[in-house]
Amino acid sequence: MSQLKKRSAPTTLDEKIDKVRKRRKLEEKSGTGAKQEDEEEEEVEEPGESEDDEDEFDSADEEVLTKFLTQCVCVPACVWQAPDCFYEDASNYDEKLMFQDMNLSRPLLKAISTMGFREPTPVQKACIPLGLLGRDLCACAATGTGKTAAFMLPVLERLLYKPKETQVTRVLVLVPTRELGIQVHSVARQLAQFTPISTCLAVGGLDVKSQEAALRCGPDVLIATPGRLIDHLHNTPSFQLTNIEILILDEADRMLDEYFEEQMKEIIRMCAYQRQTMLFSATMSDEVKDLASVSLKQPIRIFVNSNTDVAPFLRQEFVRIRPNREGDREAIVAALVTRTFQDHVMLFTQTKKQAHRLHILLGLLGVKAAELHGNLSQTQRLENLRRFKDEQIDILVATDVAARGLDIAGVKTVINFTMPNTVKHYVHRVGRTARAGRAGRSVSLVGETERRMLKDIVKTARNTVKARVIPTDVVVRFASHIRAIEKDVYAVMRLEREEREMAASEAQLSVAQKRLLNKQEEVAPERTWFQTPQDRKKELSKALQDFDLALRGKKKREKFLKDGKKKEMTAEDRAQMELLKSQMYAERAAKRERRPQRARAMPEETAAPKAKSTKNSVFDKELTNTSSKVLKQFRAG
Repeated sequence: MSQLKKRSAPTTLDEKIDKVRKRRKLEEKSGTGAKQEDEEEEEVEEPGESEDDEDEFDSADEEVLTKFLTQCVCVPACVWQAPDCFYEDASNYDEKLMFQDMNLSRPLLKAISTMGFREPTPVQKACIPLGLLGRDLCACAATGTGKTAAFMLPVLERLLYKPKETQVTRVLVLVPTRELGIQVHSVARQLAQFTPISTCLAVGGLDVKSQEAALRCGPDVLIATPGRLIDHLHNTPSFQLTNIEILILDEADRMLDEYFEEQMKEIIRMCAYQRQTMLFSATMSDEVKDLASVSLKQPIRIFVNSNTDVAPFLRQEFVRIRPNREGDREAIVAALVTRTFQDHVMLFTQTKKQAHRLHILLGLLGVKAAELHGNLSQTQRLENLRRFKDEQIDILVATDVAARGLDIAGVKTVINFTMPNTVKHYVHRVGRTARAGRAGRSVSLVGETERRMLKDIVKTARNTVKARVIPTDVVVRFASHIRAIEKDVYAVMRLEREEREMAASEAQLSVAQKRLLNKQEEVAPERTWFQTPQDRKKELSKALQDFDLALRGKKKREKFLKDGKKKEMTAEDRAQMELLKSQMYAERAAKRERRPQRARAMPEETAAPKAKSTKNSVFDKELTNTSSKVLKQFRAG
């Protein structure tokens, strides 16, 4: 303990990067090398005009485009075939409807005007009047069209209209990610700021005890992620879902991905049977339709615009990666963020490891960057998101955890390090920019194995898709510079590893000291889960089987696995790992599609066309005749 007290305070990743950069500059000045490296650094780090074939993103373009409002195109009902569980379609809404015409209470109208909402979006015009009637809704609208206010306004109005008699939770909003839950909670509090309605947030990463205390008070509205909600249901004695009047499933397709299906079934089973359910999603998959058929009763389908539509003022650009040049991706990204797109940029990667490496790499190049992925604590995730919103950093490197529902004002550019898993995921990623009628740009790096997805995106694009060409000498120069600072990247990682080991040692010593001082320590009861440890192991083994399936069929499988165990991977290996993550998802999706589909009854309104009148055969008569005489003969053999 005395040795630990002498050590310096833990530092952030940015401080470690600055420390390594200063050390490298001191070594260069002391004459180890290299005037040539100084000249290269000046050439790379000095932001200048882009030498790309495409012109730069100019603020004048944005001013011109933002004069127009976002007009969502209403798609005919025949585009998306509804399952038999849907009662009626309400995709055609009153386009002249305003907030004042929706019979909302004065406190809500005051909050709407305070937040700066002037005219409702198409999904709000379609959903709010029907939500006020208490009907079950299944709404599909593109990302960035105001779905949060579309379900929160009718919920708050219904709570004001029918005050509660006891302190119970009456509304449950389920969201897939922590950041989206925090954003929905913020919007709900702003809309309810002039009402006595209380809200509560229950997501992972935040303090459990404070959440338990808030749930005991019976908040009116609870916003939660599935995992933390199930934890509270099984470990908070006074909390239950039997009094839920309204259940809202936001981004339902994301919650059904990646083995969340069992958790969703458990939550819906524990909710009250007599309730209003509203399901919102940017895309409608077969899993979402099955969930709607189970959890909704005679729902109204609202389909505002296509789930493959990107924002109307989004400029889509693609950078082609030549065969056997996958290792150039890091150099291309470094060239883009240091020469052309220098602020308000979101950079998406497939893996958390690559996101962490790019954060270190861009920091060593002098770029203000931060990362957002699942390996960070919730405090770090919120802090990095806040810094990006406050323009303290220029580049936010993130995984798909930041691709859903997050509304970050001012994002000008989205860069895809590799193409996402599907076109649906691509729409969600590029939906972080060009929101609410603003202009934006997306730049995606496309290799040979990703060209099929590029063709699908070009087919559905409304505007012309551009090809951005980066000069070869620029890529070569950045690649050589990255190789020169590779040792600094590993130096930063080594500092991180040493600090983690020291923190773990300190935690073990503090636990041992507490046990020595207080031997009769009260042991807290273990938290339970709705699944047994064996069931959770089965889910883990299922994920490992999917990983094995993705690797199967590769000729160089053994060599790939052997190379993956190396401490230092080449740029080509890292790019292959990124592409493998997408391949794994594609294998899982193909496996789901091969499953036998559930038989559905034919909807009455879509009856089969009448065939030509032909004389029925004896077989048809015997098959369809259900008279008592025929039944007796059949039973008698």
